[in-house]
Amino acid sequence: MRSVDEHLGDILRTVRALAPLELELERALGTTLAEEVTSPVPLPPFDNSAMDGYAVRAEDVADVPVTLPVVDDVAAGDGRLHALGPGMALRIMTGAPLPAGAGAVVPVEWTDGGTARVTIDRSAPKGNAIRLAGEDVRAGEVVLPAGTRIGPAQLGILAGVGRRRVLVRPRPRVVVISTGAELAEPGTPLAPGQIWESNSYTLIAAVREAGGEGYRAGIVGDDAAGFAEQLDAQLVRADVVITSGGVSMGAYEPVKEALGPLGTVRFERVAMQPGMPQGFGVVGDDQVPIFALPGNPVSSFVSFMLFVRPALRKMQGLPTGPAETVTAVTTAPLRSPAGKRSYLRGRLGPQGAVTPVRRQGSHQLAALAEADALIVVPEDVTDLPEGATVEIIPL
Repeated sequence: MRSVDEHLGDILRTVRALAPLELELERALGTTLAEEVTSPVPLPPFDNSAMDGYAVRAEDVADVPVTLPVVDDVAAGDGRLHALGPGMALRIMTGAPLPAGAGAVVPVEWTDGGTARVTIDRSAPKGNAIRLAGEDVRAGEVVLPAGTRIGPAQLGILAGVGRRRVLVRPRPRVVVISTGAELAEPGTPLAPGQIWESNSYTLIAAVREAGGEGYRAGIVGDDAAGFAEQLDAQLVRADVVITSGGVSMGAYEPVKEALGPLGTVRFERVAMQPGMPQGFGVVGDDQVPIFALPGNPVSSFVSFMLFVRPALRKMQGLPTGPAETVTAVTTAPLRSPAGKRSYLRGRLGPQGAVTPVRRQGSHQLAALAEADALIVVPEDVTDLPEGATVEIIPL
């Protein structure tokens, strides 16, 4: 058997980052920047008011209460030139350019709200409620480095520095194919010997959480020719293909039967539990990576977290490597088979505690749904007592 680290190493050496492309901002959410973005202007580009109130000279409101004439209004977007003389006030709105000569803004709440004359009850120091030009970003300053995942805030600053389009590594397009004659579509009646297919829904959701675009290709029975035909049809829209089922040692294993003769996909046993049977390689003229995952629901999901997720990060140009872990203290004894790295399902508790769920079978999807962590037990450990410190992968 190969180790988990060896199998992941082969995957990361094979997978390549997707080529950058230019996208409109509306389509860039979830992608990864492939360029450094700088601001062509300072932000804000001019001194402006941080509040609704009155622009004044600070010395004119040093002694309060004081009443000043209101000589004009300045609204946000006002392009006129305004100047403020001694002993005067201008009514100003949030975001409006600061008039020449003004040294402070008095919030309207500190006044009587007058429109011709205003009585100010509280003094305002120089610079009060003023946003200075370049206070957020200087002209030419880098606002986002290459390799940044674009979320809502990142989209905001891209628009804020005037970008309409941006060079990014796109979200990987991932096709998921489930195999098995026993599988039925959710929402349809079950025939004798059938179960409702769930793996593709789990995997598609995991793909989307990992930043990819997931496409469900439906169910293929235990027929190698039918699987090969479905795979060929899906490659046109896939940067990655994930299959579930059909990779074990028994008969009726369509994924293994169809891909084994190609010579570009390896099937092997990995020293882990759950998820020992694994396949990985490339298919098609474009050498599309394919992950052939086991069919048991928990095995399939754990395999995704360990192997597919890091690959998708690399394709997006993000830092990658083994799944990140944190430490916790187990609230119950743990057992693991010798020579295999176990990934037990657990629930996180207070003060860094983790409790294994009661059912640890690789087919027990309800128990996986209860879990919010994978408890890692190394290959050379078979027993851990209650209170032992363990590594966990948060889900």
